[in-house]
Amino acid sequence: MFGGFTKDLGIDLGTANTLVYVRGKGIVVREPSVVAIRTDTNSIEAVGEAAKKMIGRTPGNIRAIRPMKDGVIADFDTTATMIKYFIREAQKQRSMFQRHPNVMVCVPSGITAVEQRAVEDATKQAGAREAYTIEEPFAAAIGADLPVWEPTGSMVVDIGGGTTEVAVISLGGIVTSRSVRVAGDEMDESVIQYIKRQYNLMIGERTSEQLKMDIGSAMPLEQVETMEIRGRDLVTGLPKTITITSDEISEALADTVNAIVEAVKVTLEKCPPELAADIMDRGIVLTGGGALLRNLDKLLAGETGMPVIVAENPLDCVAIGTGKALENIHLFKSRSSSAVRSKR
Repeated sequence: MFGGFTKDLGIDLGTANTLVYVRGKGIVVREPSVVAIRTDTNSIEAVGEAAKKMIGRTPGNIRAIRPMKDGVIADFDTTATMIKYFIREAQKQRSMFQRHPNVMVCVPSGITAVEQRAVEDATKQAGAREAYTIEEPFAAAIGADLPVWEPTGSMVVDIGGGTTEVAVISLGGIVTSRSVRVAGDEMDESVIQYIKRQYNLMIGERTSEQLKMDIGSAMPLEQVETMEIRGRDLVTGLPKTITITSDEISEALADTVNAIVEAVKVTLEKCPPELAADIMDRGIVLTGGGALLRNLDKLLAGETGMPVIVAENPLDCVAIGTGKALENIHLFKSRSSSAVRSKR
């Protein structure tokens, strides 16, 4: 469609991770959305995995930051640099890349017009010929192989790092949606605060994420699991090791999980009856990294009375959907400028 010398790209620009999909090739880049900046020279020290390893371990003249916050751009220049790096990494996979690619980037459904424009501008600044946006839950639904273009209701709950996107989709559009800025990062923060309150122990982001992934659960587990963690004792200031149980992590995550359940319920309440009947048959599909939290599907099923399914490849659904949407890029040309305006 756009000439044989270039391949369009789909980017899942997430708060925690960025994935790049090359048309015809699939996902070729999968890196954390982290940039390490040298403050004395204001130069980029590292991007992606190398930068993530530096979080909490940098000297005074280097800062490891996440330029995306709650699914939107918090630091424009750094985000543009990061996107440029990821586009270059994706282009490495080809022997000849003669033209700038068209790039489709996914954005939260609750994004403002200003935030959307920032994403488009940053993508163009990073070297895209044209930048298009697609709403995250819509991309997730396409990636999860839901029949989004048919006159039938599909419900997707995409739990990323910065936002949880809940949407009911039919006939190629979002019928009703809710975007809450409560997701994986908020879960990690809840674990940090819980351990600080209970044990006077300060732990880092990486430790709290590990706790959530290894022994975390939306409901208490039948068999209690434990994990040993290290942190800094806030009373003595010295390093200390303690053992945490899975029940404690469930308790720490309770408020965040309840906020996600509430967002799903509110979306269902606004759903037209015919589509609600379709969802009852088809079930609610969970995507995103947060979908991997154990027992979240069981908890949601119990709270809503509907079947809940975790997508086959929850971490990649949004990126795959963004990539597949490139096949219908013409549908997003007019949408890109008007979709947000119609929501506001």
